[in-house]
Amino acid sequence: MSEPMPLYRKIAEDLRGQIKTGELAPGDRLKSEAELMEEYGQDGKASRNTVRDAIRLLVSRGLVETRAGQGTFVMKKVQPFLTRLTLDPESGGFEDEVYRSEVQRQGREPEETPPRVEVQPATALVASRLAIEEGTPVISRHQERSIGGTAWSLQTVFYPMEFATGGGATDLLVPGDISGGHREGVLKYLESTLGVKQVGWRDMIIARPPRGIERGFFGLSDKALVAIFEFQRTSYGEDGKPIRFALTVYPADRNQFEMEAGRVPAPDTTAPDAPASTESGAGGEDEPSGNGSPGR
Repeated sequence: MSEPMPLYRKIAEDLRGQIKTGELAPGDRLKSEAELMEEYGQDGKASRNTVRDAIRLLVSRGLVETRAGQGTFVMKKVQPFLTRLTLDPESGGFEDEVYRSEVQRQGREPEETPPRVEVQPATALVASRLAIEEGTPVISRHQERSIGGTAWSLQTVFYPMEFATGGGATDLLVPGDISGGHREGVLKYLESTLGVKQVGWRDMIIARPPRGIERGFFGLSDKALVAIFEFQRTSYGEDGKPIRFALTVYPADRNQFEMEAGRVPAPDTTAPDAPASTESGAGGEDEPSGNGSPGR
């Protein structure tokens, strides 16, 4: 015989249902702890720890956030964006025209800030990826990207300084889109200007906690556990030398990635692009970090 559901989970499930049906809309403030204690009391009142455990569970699921001195609020639901990664070595992949065309194909509106261009000394990571000495000047081009008004990604692409000073690819230093007369963007510009053609790349994908600037740009609550996907892409020319290094970060709550290889059927576009449920029974990942209480 299964054990009865703890009270904190009953409270969390009831509030989740109100959020799901729209009774509690994004931005709405939940009742105070005292009000919830009174509403869900059994033989009197639910304990304060029980109510707090319920709120912690909702926070862990990304449904609400707590604001110091203000209360607990329903979070805005973000529609995840599915990026289909390409294996085409001549494509810019997730950081160029593929981004714009894929967003538009899904009927959404891509938005980008003009590139912020800087000349800076190469960090150890950038130097290792571009096969240069640490501290060597490199060109960085940084952009913030949004989809339909929701912050989606941050990207910085690094190029060897010699591309501009010795090769004549001076548009890399211009804070604007690079076309070079080509719709395909910077890769075709490098090919037409320098004779440098991307023939392959190496990706490294890292999952990590968000950093301060990222948390602010993506509007991530410091209470909700949202990971960051960091894509590190090193592109190579026909001579096997690296030609650029792209560092792109995505919050996991609004991004999904898909890659296909070999013979596979066409994707079912009618199926929701949603992750499997992570809700579990007692003792699972949903368990709150607070202390137990007699009201549970």
